[in-house]
Amino acid sequence: MIDRVEPDGEAVVVEYSVGPEYLRYIALKGPVCVDGVSLTVIAKTSRSFSVSLVQHTQRHTNLMLRKVGDRANLETDLVARYVEQLLVGR
Repeated sequence: MIDRVEPDGEAVVVEYSVGPEYLRYIALKGPVCVDGVSLTVIAKTSRSFSVSLVQHTQRHTNLMLRKVGDRANLETDLVARYVEQLLVGR
């Protein structure tokens, strides 16, 4: 769910709250896919992560139509999920 949308110069920072079952696969400066758009995580807390929408992303995606309280489709880092799966089998 979108917690915050805040201008940051020419970019827009968006903060998403997520449960720990998903947040464990989200790494600072790592990839995350939001509503089909691949983005880089710029900040992470124990309950949320933030991304920066640069001008190109603002113009060429539908992410700027979203507002605080909206839900989003998230895809976490596939490599992190594979590594966890391999380690669980040990």
